Amino acid sequence: MATTAPVLNESAPAGEYARLEERILARDQKGASDVLYRLMKQNRPVTEITRETVRIHAPYTHVPYHQRLDDGVVKFVNNDHCFLSERVGLSLRSMIRPELAWLPMAQTVWYMPTGLDPWNQLIGKAPGHYTRLYDIKVNTAPPMPERHWPDQDPVQVEGTLRERLNHWLTLVQRGEVLQSYRVFLGLMQDVPNRRDVLAHLAFAGLIDVQDRMWHNRSYTTGHKGYRARATIELGDAIGWDQAHDVLYAGVPDIAVGPRWYSCYELGCNVVQNLLDGRVAELLRQETPLTPAEEGMLVDVITRQREFSVIDALVALLKAGRSPRRILDAIQIAAAQVILETGEPNNYSMAQHGYEYCNTVGWFYDSFDHPHRLKLLFVAALFINRGSEHQANTPGNGRRAIAPPQGSDAWSAREILDKLERALLALRPDESVDLTAAYVKGGYDRAPLVQTLATAACQIGNDPHNQELGLCTLEDYLHTRAHDRDRLLLASAQHTAGHRKYGDHLEAYRRFAEAMGLDAR
Repeated sequence: MATTAPVLNESAPAGEYARLEERILARDQKGASDVLYRLMKQNRPVTEITRETVRIHAPYTHVPYHQRLDDGVVKFVNNDHCFLSERVGLSLRSMIRPELAWLPMAQTVWYMPTGLDPWNQLIGKAPGHYTRLYDIKVNTAPPMPERHWPDQDPVQVEGTLRERLNHWLTLVQRGEVLQSYRVFLGLMQDVPNRRDVLAHLAFAGLIDVQDRMWHNRSYTTGHKGYRARATIELGDAIGWDQAHDVLYAGVPDIAVGPRWYSCYELGCNVVQNLLDGRVAELLRQETPLTPAEEGMLVDVITRQREFSVIDALVALLKAGRSPRRILDAIQIAAAQVILETGEPNNYSMAQHGYEYCNTVGWFYDSFDHPHRLKLLFVAALFINRGSEHQANTPGNGRRAIAPPQGSDAWSAREILDKLERALLALRPDESVDLTAAYVKGGYDRAPLVQTLATAACQIGNDPHNQELGLCTLEDYLHTRAHDRDRLLLASAQHTAGHRKYGDHLEAYRRFAEAMGLDAR
């Protein structure tokens, strides 16, 4: 995490944070934002504000279960994106135009009143994001959000670190939410082994992924992995001695049901039976993919069936290819699925598949976890199923990507100005074609990355804007894939193309006015 500013101290304006809490819990977007603007103008540390906003929403973004069965109809609800928005906001600060550094936090707080108590939103007892997503009527005034899982004190268990981690994960698998949370709090007190404990938290989230998408409304779309990552990165940024509310916001959900492990089990069996269990040896491989191998894998993942994907991955690993570089190619496939998504309402599978691959990449780069090889198969099959879903959903499909006529005579600045306007006007085809023009021109990519990141932050009412903006651009900066520019195209496509709610620039305009900026 890049941001490590000072956290809450004795001089923190307690009255302002109390007013911020009161406005958020009252579902008052404007009032909460006004308080935030005052805190920004006081130059309060960003990690202090992050810590306090996590404290405010932590009790109220859990769900008692991720699935309901009402009148014979299966319904599904994730934890909301308040927590995830805070994570990506810290990283985006350094990627966008400097004068807008506070905008990601402003978008988080603007959204936060709509993200409380998603469970009661789902059943029409409280207003918010889910009620607008599914057009659920709410006939009552906003009630106080419900606290579905009370906070807990830590509990210590005996045994070696391996035994204690296994015990915790067993409680998670059994769905013992509060006891698993208590055990995890106890594990975090083992400071010398804390990184191993956090790695296992991320692992537990990443293995919990559904194994089908087509005609399916009950799925995790990888959210437990994203929540685990947010827990780790926010705790690192704030400082673990002041991050209890971060753990409260992120850890209990890992054990909330339903839980899906069948896709990860496939990865276990493939590694054991087809790769002879040579995990340590395979993880040490460093040979990159050739352009032909990368193109082959992308094609197999996006065009063929599950067994062909497994065969391709096994063949590359047996040929000595680096697992991390294989993951780079999987991310290119994930970007291609986004590029083949058309209708705004069709982005869910594509965007979540991409975020999952991005999170697995972060996991590889952050932790030396012994089971990370198996996640290659989970990631590749996530994208494979997403591609199949999109191919069989009306309103999607491939299109030719080409720079606009005459764009070869435009300067880099002209292209970027046109691109910014197209992104904010929600014109995805034009945005992608302009991005292609910039790439074809051979211009410095840094201004393009900044333009794409800034536009993702300007568009509000749904944290997926910022999440996918960061994921695609973060991967572009880290990848060694031969077709890495495809990630930039996917970033433009998603920002301009995916579903928007209400006035998508309202929060940006309010922020600009409050901070004395030109929002034109």
